[in-house]
Amino acid sequence: MIKQAKSHPSLIPLFTFIGVGSLGASMYLLRLALRNPDVSWDRKNNPEPWNKIAPNEQYKFFSVNMDYNQLKKDRPDF
Repeated sequence: MIKQAKSHPSLIPLFTFIGVGSLGASMYLLRLALRNPDVSWDRKNNPEPWNKIAPNEQYKFFSVNMDYNQLKKDRPDF
């Protein structure tokens, strides 16, 4: 790859953007696997992780026109 970059310098931006895109995609997948309350890795200590989230807490990456501070609790306590 370095040999190709030295002989064709116009390929350097291509390698850079592919590398940054791959890194961003893998970081987003890692974030989804570790921070999403719908995913449960520890079933013994916390079998229902979605119950820890407050009703006014945003866990989505992007929310369109949603004010989570105005929401009321819509589920029972267990």
